[in-house]
Amino acid sequence: MKPALFWKPKANKTVQCNLCPRFCKINPNQYGVCRARKNVNGKLYSAVYGKMASYNIDPIEKKPFFHFAPGSNVFSFSTTGCNLKCAFCQNWDISMASEPKGQDVSPEKIVDIAKAQGIQGIAYTYTEPTIFYEYALDTMKLAKKEGMYNVWVSNGYTNPEPIRKASKYLDAVNVDMKGDMKFYQKLCGVPNEEPVRKALLEYKRRKVWIEITNLIIPGHNDRPEQIKRLVTWIKKNLGIETPVHFTGFHPSYKLANIKPTPVKTLEKAYKTARELGMHWVYVGNVPGHRYESTYCWKCGDLVIRRIGYELGKWYERCPNCGHKPLIEGRRWKGITEV
Repeated sequence: MKPALFWKPKANKTVQCNLCPRFCKINPNQYGVCRARKNVNGKLYSAVYGKMASYNIDPIEKKPFFHFAPGSNVFSFSTTGCNLKCAFCQNWDISMASEPKGQDVSPEKIVDIAKAQGIQGIAYTYTEPTIFYEYALDTMKLAKKEGMYNVWVSNGYTNPEPIRKASKYLDAVNVDMKGDMKFYQKLCGVPNEEPVRKALLEYKRRKVWIEITNLIIPGHNDRPEQIKRLVTWIKKNLGIETPVHFTGFHPSYKLANIKPTPVKTLEKAYKTARELGMHWVYVGNVPGHRYESTYCWKCGDLVIRRIGYELGKWYERCPNCGHKPLIEGRRWKGITEV
Protein backbone atom coordinates (compact mmCIF):
# COMPACT_ATOMS: atom_id res chain seq x y z
CA MET A 1 0.00 0.00 0.00
CA LYS A 2 1.01 3.62 -0.50
CA PRO A 3 -0.02 6.74 1.44
CA ALA A 4 -3.01 8.31 -0.30
CA LEU A 5 -3.42 11.85 -1.51
CA PHE A 6 -6.46 14.08 -0.92
CA TRP A 7 -7.81 13.22 2.52
CA LYS A 8 -8.05 14.67 6.00
CA PRO A 9 -8.20 13.16 9.50
CA LYS A 10 -11.40 13.20 11.51
CA ALA A 11 -12.28 12.26 15.09
CA ASN A 12 -11.55 8.80 16.51
CA LYS A 13 -9.08 7.92 13.73
CA THR A 14 -11.76 8.26 11.08
CA VAL A 15 -10.63 9.85 7.80
CA GLN A 16 -12.45 11.70 5.03
CA CYS A 17 -11.39 10.95 1.48
CA ASN A 18 -11.54 14.01 -0.81
CA LEU A 19 -10.58 12.30 -4.06
CA CYS A 20 -14.08 12.04 -5.50
CA PRO A 21 -17.46 13.69 -4.79
CA ARG A 22 -18.54 10.89 -2.48
CA PHE A 23 -16.29 12.31 0.29
CA CYS A 24 -16.27 8.94 2.03
CA LYS A 25 -15.85 9.00 5.80
CA ILE A 26 -13.89 5.82 6.48
CA ASN A 27 -13.50 4.11 9.83
CA PRO A 28 -10.25 2.38 10.83
CA ASN A 29 -9.50 -0.83 8.91
CA GLN A 30 -12.29 -0.07 6.42
CA TYR A 31 -12.37 0.76 2.70
CA GLY A 32 -14.12 3.61 0.96
CA VAL A 33 -16.98 2.91 -1.45
CA CYS A 34 -14.42 2.36 -4.22
CA ARG A 35 -12.81 -0.50 -2.27
CA ALA A 36 -9.43 0.88 -3.32
CA ARG A 37 -8.57 3.23 -0.43
CA LYS A 38 -8.21 2.01 3.14
CA ASN A 39 -8.00 3.60 6.56
CA VAL A 40 -5.04 2.10 8.39
CA ASN A 41 -4.77 3.34 11.96
CA GLY A 42 -6.17 6.77 11.14
CA LYS A 43 -4.27 7.31 7.88
CA LEU A 44 -5.57 6.78 4.35
CA TYR A 45 -3.70 4.49 1.95
CA SER A 46 -4.10 3.37 -1.64
CA ALA A 47 -4.70 -0.35 -1.28
CA VAL A 48 -4.42 -0.94 -5.04
CA TYR A 49 -1.09 0.78 -5.66
CA GLY A 50 0.99 -1.45 -7.95
CA LYS A 51 -1.78 -4.07 -8.13
CA MET A 52 -2.56 -4.48 -11.81
CA ALA A 53 -5.85 -6.30 -12.34
CA SER A 54 -6.18 -6.00 -16.11
CA TYR A 55 -3.98 -4.92 -19.01
CA ASN A 56 -3.72 -5.06 -22.78
CA ILE A 57 -2.18 -3.31 -25.77
CA ASP A 58 -4.97 -1.48 -27.59
CA PRO A 59 -5.42 0.87 -30.53
CA ILE A 60 -6.24 4.36 -29.26
CA GLU A 61 -9.49 4.15 -31.24
CA LYS A 62 -10.76 1.45 -28.85
CA LYS A 63 -10.88 3.84 -25.88
CA PRO A 64 -12.48 5.57 -27.91
CA PHE A 65 -10.33 8.50 -29.02
CA PHE A 66 -10.87 9.48 -32.65
CA HIS A 67 -9.21 12.90 -32.63
CA PHE A 68 -6.21 12.22 -30.42
CA ALA A 69 -3.13 10.41 -31.74
CA PRO A 70 -5.08 8.36 -34.33
CA GLY A 71 -3.42 5.13 -35.40
CA SER A 72 -1.26 4.84 -32.28
CA ASN A 73 -1.21 2.05 -29.71
CA VAL A 74 -1.56 2.35 -25.95
CA PHE A 75 -0.66 0.14 -23.01
CA SER A 76 -4.01 -0.07 -21.20
CA PHE A 77 -4.29 -1.09 -17.56
CA SER A 78 -6.36 -0.84 -14.41
CA THR A 79 -6.69 -2.00 -10.83
CA THR A 80 -9.80 -3.32 -9.14
CA GLY A 81 -12.47 -1.01 -7.73
CA CYS A 82 -14.68 1.87 -8.83
CA ASN A 83 -16.39 4.86 -7.22
CA LEU A 84 -19.67 4.29 -9.10
CA LYS A 85 -21.90 1.22 -8.97
CA CYS A 86 -23.19 1.08 -12.53
CA ALA A 87 -25.73 -1.68 -13.06
CA PHE A 88 -24.59 -2.03 -16.68
CA CYS A 89 -20.82 -2.25 -16.10
CA GLN A 90 -18.99 -4.26 -18.75
CA ASN A 91 -16.01 -4.84 -16.43
CA TRP A 92 -17.98 -5.58 -13.26
CA ASP A 93 -15.74 -8.53 -12.32
CA ILE A 94 -12.88 -6.14 -11.54
CA SER A 95 -14.74 -2.89 -10.87
CA MET A 96 -16.98 -4.52 -8.26
CA ALA A 97 -14.31 -6.70 -6.63
CA SER A 98 -14.89 -6.85 -2.88
CA GLU A 99 -11.22 -6.22 -2.08
CA PRO A 100 -8.03 -5.32 -3.96
CA LYS A 101 -6.40 -8.03 -6.05
CA GLY A 102 -3.98 -8.21 -8.95
CA GLN A 103 -0.39 -8.86 -9.89
CA ASP A 104 2.46 -6.70 -8.65
CA VAL A 105 3.53 -4.37 -11.46
CA SER A 106 5.32 -1.12 -10.65
CA PRO A 107 4.93 2.15 -12.60
CA GLU A 108 8.53 1.69 -13.76
CA LYS A 109 7.70 -1.75 -15.15
CA ILE A 110 4.66 -0.45 -17.02
CA VAL A 111 6.67 2.25 -18.75
CA ASP A 112 9.53 -0.18 -19.50
CA ILE A 113 7.11 -2.62 -21.16
CA ALA A 114 5.54 0.12 -23.26
CA LYS A 115 8.91 1.53 -24.24
CA ALA A 116 10.32 -1.89 -25.20
CA GLN A 117 7.37 -2.55 -27.52
CA GLY A 118 7.41 0.87 -29.15
CA ILE A 119 4.04 1.86 -27.72
CA GLN A 120 3.23 5.56 -27.93
CA GLY A 121 1.10 6.06 -24.83
CA ILE A 122 -0.46 4.76 -21.64
CA ALA A 123 -4.24 4.46 -21.10
CA TYR A 124 -5.70 4.34 -17.61
CA THR A 125 -8.95 2.51 -18.27
CA TYR A 126 -11.20 -0.57 -17.75
CA THR A 127 -12.15 0.69 -14.27
CA GLU A 128 -12.15 4.30 -13.04
CA PRO A 129 -8.58 5.73 -13.02
CA THR A 130 -9.49 8.17 -10.26
CA ILE A 131 -9.60 5.38 -7.68
CA PHE A 132 -6.03 4.25 -8.45
CA TYR A 133 -4.90 7.86 -8.57
CA GLU A 134 -1.49 7.50 -6.90
CA TYR A 135 -0.57 4.54 -9.12
CA ALA A 136 -1.71 6.41 -12.21
CA LEU A 137 0.05 9.65 -11.24
CA ASP A 138 3.44 7.99 -10.69
CA THR A 139 3.08 6.13 -14.00
CA MET A 140 2.10 9.30 -15.87
CA LYS A 141 5.15 11.16 -14.59
CA LEU A 142 7.49 8.41 -15.83
CA ALA A 143 5.66 8.07 -19.15
CA LYS A 144 6.02 11.79 -19.81
CA LYS A 145 9.77 11.59 -19.23
CA GLU A 146 9.93 8.92 -21.94
CA GLY A 147 7.94 11.03 -24.41
CA MET A 148 4.74 9.01 -24.13
CA TYR A 149 1.27 10.45 -23.85
CA ASN A 150 -1.26 9.70 -21.08
CA VAL A 151 -5.01 9.26 -21.54
CA TRP A 152 -7.78 8.55 -19.04
CA VAL A 153 -11.03 6.77 -19.81
CA SER A 154 -13.17 8.04 -16.97
CA ASN A 155 -16.64 8.30 -15.51
CA GLY A 156 -15.77 11.90 -14.63
CA TYR A 157 -16.70 11.48 -10.96
CA THR A 158 -13.57 13.27 -9.70
CA ASN A 159 -13.03 16.36 -7.57
CA PRO A 160 -11.38 19.50 -9.04
CA GLU A 161 -8.16 19.44 -7.00
CA PRO A 162 -7.13 15.92 -8.11
CA ILE A 163 -7.92 16.91 -11.69
CA ARG A 164 -5.71 19.98 -11.42
CA LYS A 165 -2.78 17.89 -10.21
CA ALA A 166 -3.23 15.08 -12.75
CA SER A 167 -3.69 17.50 -15.65
CA LYS A 168 -0.01 18.44 -15.52
CA TYR A 169 0.73 14.99 -16.97
CA LEU A 170 -2.57 14.11 -18.66
CA ASP A 171 -2.97 14.68 -22.40
CA ALA A 172 -6.53 13.54 -23.05
CA VAL A 173 -9.61 12.22 -21.29
CA ASN A 174 -12.69 10.43 -22.58
CA VAL A 175 -15.54 10.95 -20.12
CA ASP A 176 -18.70 8.87 -20.18
CA MET A 177 -21.60 11.28 -19.69
CA LYS A 178 -24.12 8.64 -18.76
CA GLY A 179 -27.44 10.45 -18.51
CA ASP A 180 -29.60 12.74 -16.39
CA MET A 181 -30.12 12.88 -12.62
CA LYS A 182 -32.57 9.96 -12.53
CA PHE A 183 -30.16 7.84 -14.56
CA TYR A 184 -27.28 8.44 -12.13
CA GLN A 185 -29.50 7.81 -9.13
CA LYS A 186 -31.09 4.62 -10.44
CA LEU A 187 -28.23 3.00 -12.32
CA CYS A 188 -24.98 4.47 -10.92
CA GLY A 189 -25.65 4.89 -7.21
CA VAL A 190 -24.89 8.62 -6.90
CA PRO A 191 -27.22 11.65 -6.48
CA ASN A 192 -26.75 13.40 -9.82
CA GLU A 193 -24.51 14.26 -12.76
CA GLU A 194 -23.34 17.69 -11.60
CA PRO A 195 -19.89 16.54 -10.35
CA VAL A 196 -19.22 15.06 -13.80
CA ARG A 197 -20.05 18.37 -15.45
CA LYS A 198 -17.80 20.25 -13.02
CA ALA A 199 -14.99 17.81 -13.73
CA LEU A 200 -15.33 18.34 -17.48
CA LEU A 201 -15.16 22.11 -17.04
CA GLU A 202 -11.99 21.66 -14.98
CA TYR A 203 -10.41 19.45 -17.65
CA LYS A 204 -11.26 22.09 -20.24
CA ARG A 205 -9.73 24.86 -18.14
CA ARG A 206 -6.57 22.76 -17.84
CA LYS A 207 -6.48 22.31 -21.64
CA VAL A 208 -6.78 18.52 -21.52
CA TRP A 209 -8.17 17.16 -24.80
CA ILE A 210 -11.75 15.94 -24.19
CA GLU A 211 -13.88 13.39 -26.01
CA ILE A 212 -17.33 12.39 -24.75
CA THR A 213 -18.98 8.97 -24.78
CA ASN A 214 -22.69 8.43 -24.20
CA LEU A 215 -23.71 4.78 -23.84
CA ILE A 216 -27.37 4.68 -24.87
CA ILE A 217 -29.42 2.15 -22.90
CA PRO A 218 -32.97 1.49 -24.14
CA GLY A 219 -35.60 2.78 -21.74
CA HIS A 220 -33.17 4.73 -19.60
CA ASN A 221 -31.39 7.49 -21.55
CA ASP A 222 -32.57 7.07 -25.13
CA ARG A 223 -35.40 9.62 -25.35
CA PRO A 224 -34.84 12.38 -27.94
CA GLU A 225 -35.19 15.13 -25.33
CA GLN A 226 -32.49 13.47 -23.18
CA ILE A 227 -30.08 13.34 -26.10
CA LYS A 228 -30.84 16.94 -26.99
CA ARG A 229 -30.22 18.20 -23.44
CA LEU A 230 -26.93 16.31 -23.26
CA VAL A 231 -25.64 17.61 -26.58
CA THR A 232 -26.80 21.16 -25.83
CA TRP A 233 -24.76 21.14 -22.61
CA ILE A 234 -21.67 19.80 -24.41
CA LYS A 235 -21.99 22.39 -27.15
CA LYS A 236 -22.41 25.30 -24.73
CA ASN A 237 -19.74 24.29 -22.22
CA LEU A 238 -17.14 22.23 -24.08
CA GLY A 239 -17.51 23.51 -27.62
CA ILE A 240 -18.74 22.35 -31.02
CA GLU A 241 -15.40 20.67 -31.83
CA THR A 242 -15.67 18.23 -28.92
CA PRO A 243 -15.99 14.70 -30.38
CA VAL A 244 -19.12 12.86 -29.20
CA HIS A 245 -19.44 9.06 -29.38
CA PHE A 246 -22.92 7.54 -29.12
CA THR A 247 -22.32 3.88 -28.34
CA GLY A 248 -24.59 0.90 -28.35
CA PHE A 249 -25.43 -1.01 -25.18
CA HIS A 250 -25.05 -4.78 -24.98
CA PRO A 251 -26.75 -6.74 -22.15
CA SER A 252 -24.43 -7.00 -19.15
CA TYR A 253 -24.24 -7.42 -15.38
CA LYS A 254 -27.53 -6.38 -13.74
CA LEU A 255 -29.10 -5.23 -17.03
CA ALA A 256 -28.69 -8.52 -18.85
CA ASN A 257 -32.44 -8.55 -19.51
CA ILE A 258 -32.40 -5.37 -21.62
CA LYS A 259 -32.09 -5.71 -25.37
CA PRO A 260 -29.18 -4.13 -27.26
CA THR A 261 -29.55 -0.56 -28.45
CA PRO A 262 -31.23 -0.41 -31.89
CA VAL A 263 -28.93 1.03 -34.53
CA LYS A 264 -31.69 3.46 -35.51
CA THR A 265 -31.59 4.94 -31.99
CA LEU A 266 -27.86 5.62 -32.34
CA GLU A 267 -28.39 7.12 -35.78
CA LYS A 268 -31.08 9.44 -34.44
CA ALA A 269 -28.71 10.60 -31.68
CA TYR A 270 -26.04 11.20 -34.32
CA LYS A 271 -28.47 13.26 -36.40
CA THR A 272 -29.57 15.30 -33.37
CA ALA A 273 -25.98 16.19 -32.47
CA ARG A 274 -25.14 17.18 -36.05
CA GLU A 275 -28.29 19.28 -36.34
CA LEU A 276 -27.32 21.07 -33.14
CA GLY A 277 -24.01 21.99 -34.74
CA MET A 278 -21.52 19.49 -33.32
CA HIS A 279 -18.65 18.96 -35.76
CA TRP A 280 -17.46 15.46 -34.87
CA VAL A 281 -20.09 12.86 -34.00
CA TYR A 282 -19.80 9.06 -34.08
CA VAL A 283 -21.75 5.83 -33.69
CA GLY A 284 -19.94 3.15 -31.68
CA ASN A 285 -20.22 -0.57 -30.92
CA VAL A 286 -21.66 -1.13 -34.39
CA PRO A 287 -18.71 -2.54 -36.40
CA GLY A 288 -18.67 -1.39 -40.00
CA HIS A 289 -21.16 1.44 -39.53
CA ARG A 290 -20.46 4.42 -41.76
CA TYR A 291 -20.56 6.82 -38.80
CA GLU A 292 -17.46 5.21 -37.33
CA SER A 293 -15.56 7.25 -39.88
CA THR A 294 -14.73 10.95 -39.80
CA TYR A 295 -16.47 13.18 -42.31
CA CYS A 296 -15.73 16.81 -43.02
CA TRP A 297 -18.20 18.84 -41.00
CA LYS A 298 -18.28 21.51 -43.70
CA CYS A 299 -19.05 19.47 -46.82
CA GLY A 300 -19.55 15.88 -45.65
CA ASP A 301 -16.72 14.21 -47.57
CA LEU A 302 -14.75 11.33 -46.03
CA VAL A 303 -11.61 12.42 -44.17
CA ILE A 304 -10.67 9.36 -42.07
CA ARG A 305 -12.07 5.90 -42.80
CA ARG A 306 -12.50 3.51 -39.87
CA ILE A 307 -13.62 -0.10 -39.86
CA GLY A 308 -13.87 -1.14 -36.24
CA TYR A 309 -10.58 -0.02 -34.72
CA GLU A 310 -8.67 -0.14 -38.00
CA LEU A 311 -7.86 3.01 -39.95
CA GLY A 312 -8.05 3.07 -43.73
CA LYS A 313 -7.68 6.12 -45.92
CA TRP A 314 -6.47 9.27 -44.22
CA TYR A 315 -6.73 12.70 -45.80
CA GLU A 316 -4.68 15.44 -44.19
CA ARG A 317 -7.27 17.86 -45.54
CA CYS A 318 -10.75 17.30 -46.89
CA PRO A 319 -10.32 16.24 -50.54
CA ASN A 320 -13.36 18.30 -51.48
CA CYS A 321 -13.16 21.61 -49.61
CA GLY A 322 -9.67 21.57 -48.10
CA HIS A 323 -10.81 21.77 -44.46
CA LYS A 324 -8.32 20.25 -42.01
CA PRO A 325 -9.77 18.03 -39.25
CA LEU A 326 -8.93 18.94 -35.67
CA ILE A 327 -6.43 16.37 -34.39
CA GLU A 328 -4.54 16.49 -31.09
CA GLY A 329 -1.39 14.57 -30.18
CA ARG A 330 0.09 13.90 -33.62
CA ARG A 331 1.87 10.67 -32.77
CA TRP A 332 0.44 8.12 -35.15
CA LYS A 333 2.06 5.67 -37.48
CA GLY A 334 1.07 3.20 -40.13
CA ILE A 335 -1.71 5.32 -41.64
CA THR A 336 -2.18 5.55 -45.38
CA GLU A 337 -2.11 9.30 -45.99
CA VAL A 338 -3.66 10.31 -49.29
